[in-house]
Amino acid sequence: MPLNERLMEILCCPACKESLEEKEDRLVCRGCRRAYPIRDGIPVMLIDEATIEGKPQEAE
Repeated sequence: MPLNERLMEILCCPACKESLEEKEDRLVCRGCRRAYPIRDGIPVMLIDEATIEGKPQEAE
């Protein structure tokens, strides 16, 4: 189930303060690419729980 739109406007990456993008069962930071898990519909916004996904996309 997708997260509430208003919640997504408020949440930001606790590590770098960039915006987040929802992907399946995680929230991925658009800046540092940390992926925060979503468990039982609740985002776990702890840096220690995050994994780092591939390289950031370069602007063309």
